[in-house]
Amino acid sequence: MTQVVKTKVDPFTLEIVKDSLIAIGDEMFIALAKTSMSPIIYEVLDYASGLLDAKGQLLTQGNGVTGFIGMLTDMVKQTLKKFGDGKLKPGDIIIINDSYGGGGSHLSDVGLVMPIFYKGELVAFSANKAHWTEVGGKDPGSYSNDATDIFQEGLQFPCVKLFNEGEINQAIVDIIEANVRFPDLSLGDMWAQVAALKTGEKRVIELCEKHGKDVVLSSVEYLLDHGEQLARQELTKLPKGTYEAEGFIDDDGFGNGPFKVVVKVTITDDKFIADFRGSHPQVPGPINCSYTALVSAVRAIFMAITNPSQDANDGVFRLLEVITDKGSVLSAERPAPVSIYWESMQAGADLIWKALAPVVPHRLTAGHLLSVCSVVLSGLHPDTKEPFLIVEPSVGGWGAADGQDGARGQFCIGDGETYNVPVEVAETRYGVLVDEYSLHTDGAGAGEYIGGAGVIRSYRALTDNQAASITFGRHKFVPWGINGGKEGSANKFYVEKVKGEVDGPYGIYPRYPLNTGDVVKLVTATGGGYGDPFNRPAEKVAKDVKNGYVSIAQAKEDFGVIVNPETFIIEGLTVDRQQRGE
Repeated sequence: MTQVVKTKVDPFTLEIVKDSLIAIGDEMFIALAKTSMSPIIYEVLDYASGLLDAKGQLLTQGNGVTGFIGMLTDMVKQTLKKFGDGKLKPGDIIIINDSYGGGGSHLSDVGLVMPIFYKGELVAFSANKAHWTEVGGKDPGSYSNDATDIFQEGLQFPCVKLFNEGEINQAIVDIIEANVRFPDLSLGDMWAQVAALKTGEKRVIELCEKHGKDVVLSSVEYLLDHGEQLARQELTKLPKGTYEAEGFIDDDGFGNGPFKVVVKVTITDDKFIADFRGSHPQVPGPINCSYTALVSAVRAIFMAITNPSQDANDGVFRLLEVITDKGSVLSAERPAPVSIYWESMQAGADLIWKALAPVVPHRLTAGHLLSVCSVVLSGLHPDTKEPFLIVEPSVGGWGAADGQDGARGQFCIGDGETYNVPVEVAETRYGVLVDEYSLHTDGAGAGEYIGGAGVIRSYRALTDNQAASITFGRHKFVPWGINGGKEGSANKFYVEKVKGEVDGPYGIYPRYPLNTGDVVKLVTATGGGYGDPFNRPAEKVAKDVKNGYVSIAQAKEDFGVIVNPETFIIEGLTVDRQQRGE
């Protein structure tokens, strides 16, 4: 283990090396995207990469998915726990996706860890975690929404060496190739991750050559301390006290539920404590999340509350404490299924959001779509007759805030800076047509500031015997409003059969059968509103009607504004609105 030598370094050099470390994380992130094989990585950006110090403390992280903040740390710490007594050598690469042993999420998110040595001494780690299109398991796409234990969800890599001193462990590669449905994609993504790790290794060694190892290690300590200082500074600005919230997770895919989850947030000058004790025990279906996943979600909302523009490192989170019961739906234990873990994970973040939104309105909006709204669509391509697989999240509406309407068509907090598979890519690579991709303007989320619209995205099957496994949480418990704002709407999907009948709406459904001409219509939530709807200026309401966000009837009922349906000119105000004094 590296011993940090306290070397006196001028502040300019510390800043230069600190920023160089951050730049290395960014370069690793780009390298992985540019060399990957799967649209879920190079288009959607469902991965994360970063550098960590020799103790496994996160230094810098390039993120597509905010839900991975914190998971690289546990991957490296698990590696150190297993190989930290001199068993790590230059050229080693460890593969890990075990949800309960450092992986943290579901088995589809495969992590690689590489120790970085300088002149024989361990100085850092490069690590990444990427969603593979396939890791085996009982269903195409691997993360099955009706799994009953983790063994149904795919291959488990329990922190083992993929490379040993630079030599590939071919047996692991052979096992992967024999167990996944799309080996070219999965192995191609694995090699892309390897390339990104080696990019990080190369740059760290160059940094040590340029500035000296002791200067680099001093800069590492400076980076972590600086992260803590910035977080502490912002923490002092938050209102001190204890804030509570409760919520419900719809169901587990088997008709069980709803499941109550609770939080008590305590803010002091030195601590931000999120206590989830009392939440529902782990459940039979795969909505459970691990403690690591819960911590990652809390880290994301903690940064949103304190300093959204700050770079993530483990110094930032020294003030954060997360408490929960073992074996709960928010901290499940093996062998509970976890393949759609984000439903519980994001519920944890949402509880803190809900508890603190009234007291930090400059940072937190009303409730949003919350769910990843995952779609896994498989079948045969009509031209090539080869199997295809769509794996992607969906965008939806965010809640309104003090001074602004909600954002429209954005991913949930757990997805962060990710993207849809573009229509052109979907129609070229897969056996579908995209019939519609539009805003879902249902008029929900009324308020002085209105909730952001979700979307409608429709896939038309071009071959028989396709199957859609869809996981749309927040199907029953809709986005909450704040300060008098009204609730948003639910996530849901329908199937429009080629003969005309419509089936739905549904929230979670495994392997819905589709034949040629059938359409899966995905409809995501409108966010919650902020403030009394009667306080929204009548001119804005008329413009909302003209833009299609609000109907004529909703304008009258929810906002008290009577709008001419042909000219969109205000014809008057309802008696209720007049009595408010406008």
